[in-house]
Amino acid sequence: MQDKPVALVTGANQGIGLQIAKDLAARGLTVLVGSRSLERGEAAAREVGPDAFALQLDVTDQDSIKSAAERVRNEFGRLDVLIQNAAISNTKKQPGQSVMEYATTTRPGNVDLDEMRAVWDTNVFGVLAVYQAMLPLLRKTPGSRIVNVSSGVGSLTANSDPAYPYRTIFGPVYAASKTALNALTVAMALELEPDGIKVNAVSPGFTSTNLNGYAGTETVEQGAREAVRVALLGPDGPTGTFTRWKEETIPW
Repeated sequence: MQDKPVALVTGANQGIGLQIAKDLAARGLTVLVGSRSLERGEAAAREVGPDAFALQLDVTDQDSIKSAAERVRNEFGRLDVLIQNAAISNTKKQPGQSVMEYATTTRPGNVDLDEMRAVWDTNVFGVLAVYQAMLPLLRKTPGSRIVNVSSGVGSLTANSDPAYPYRTIFGPVYAASKTALNALTVAMALELEPDGIKVNAVSPGFTSTNLNGYAGTETVEQGAREAVRVALLGPDGPTGTFTRWKEETIPW
């Protein structure tokens, strides 16, 4: 049984997930670096430091999820923080294709359903599968926390506003997967409120990562801030919120 709090970050071998892992380790937590590739996870864990451990975790593979949960239970004995960061934006965007050009190929009237399923499998069903597997551990740890890394482009309220600058790219693939993730966040928060477990969604902003082909305008250090802040909320902190740095509420 670990004396120090344990945090699991999915998709932590690169980008925002890796920075979140670094920031949590710097704050005294033992960090499990979730990665589809164990080799890449081990390299990332070495970068994070001595309090980080690679955890092979493919959120679309039920066997991988089950094995990861068993390892957390057997080797660490607790889970204080679960940060669901693993996500993909597409599987079929062509090299050099702009976000807007890709968006025109994924309108409700012409979207490839296999493309939509692939993205939702990671961004929605993968999140729920990991949640279910890790829930027994989270429930054993008083004051545990769940943070779902969402996106402002999933806000239905924002996209209903003609002045919203990103509404032209709202569609059934990535953006709507984050809308669904927001709904899961509310459902999880309602389920776990009696347990005292806080569940919140955060938006990292338009961060330069592999997810967007490094087109983002903010650094990973900036993108990680809100997830880390919310992960470390005290017992009086809120649950069922959707925020960006710092504590700016995003409408559902």
